[in-house]
Amino acid sequence: MRQHDFEDFDRFDEQPTRRQARARRRGRLDEPEPTRRGRLTEGERVRLAKLRDDAYTERQLPDGADRWSTWDDAEHGPLPRPEWVVTELAAVDTDLGVLKTGKEADVHLLRRGLPGAPGVLLAAKRYRSDEHKLFHRDAGYLEGRRMRRSREMRAIEHRTAFGRNLIAEQWAVAEFAALSRLWTLGAPVPYPVQRNGTELLLEFLGEDDGTAAPRLAQVRPEPGELKDLWFQATAALELLASEGLAHGDLSAYNLLVHRGRLMVIDLPQVVDVVANPGGVEFLARDVRNLAGWFHGRGLGEHVTNTGELLAELVSAAGIG
Repeated sequence: MRQHDFEDFDRFDEQPTRRQARARRRGRLDEPEPTRRGRLTEGERVRLAKLRDDAYTERQLPDGADRWSTWDDAEHGPLPRPEWVVTELAAVDTDLGVLKTGKEADVHLLRRGLPGAPGVLLAAKRYRSDEHKLFHRDAGYLEGRRMRRSREMRAIEHRTAFGRNLIAEQWAVAEFAALSRLWTLGAPVPYPVQRNGTELLLEFLGEDDGTAAPRLAQVRPEPGELKDLWFQATAALELLASEGLAHGDLSAYNLLVHRGRLMVIDLPQVVDVVANPGGVEFLARDVRNLAGWFHGRGLGEHVTNTGELLAELVSAAGIG
């Protein structure tokens, strides 16, 4: 090959492609070109292959399950982990129906286990962000939980679709963190198994046949049991206050009676009573709501002594 032939090749290599020429005019010459294979970019080819794999996998789910375990992609609960928690990635999840519906979230009964094994029952709490079921109290509860990115804060303040999804995930993150912290301290809360996006998987409080533990509002305790439940409730309040926290929305509807033990649920709005300007009022409201139910069942003020209880909670929180 003659020397000028090599020079012709060099000149050819130096000629910009049409895309490079357009990129130079737009000031984007440094932008890497996608690797192409046929008419698809390499990234698109990989994406389509994954979609095909996912579709194939969905058809292979055993035992009528709804999905494979999401354990691998989730944030996990605190250690030491209870022995009943299923961590195998080969496990499957089967949705058994709705346990509870609410303004912010629905709770489903879920069974997780290896194919052919009994598995374990879990409560799957799934936060929603649809327009008609927004978090009606989030302005007060989110005080002090400011997000760093101004774009995200604007989206939350204007309640855009993106902002509503951020709020839903904030509530899920807040509840999972509160449950993890309180469970580690020995508080009467369900064990938080995992969080994946806006879904929490929690210890199911109920019977092996899927019957959920009743809410406090549903039980009709005898006088002796009523008094015992009150002292269990105040012990839970004192433990939260000692950590600088208030439930923020405590009532007989978010306390369960599970085999004689009072269990606290629904903690997305847990309030830092030190950082929140309305911290004392949140404590007072929890006391009022709780005592009101017990008074209505016949427990006297001489037992509940709400003024003294609130003073003790404020002192325990270090804000008195």
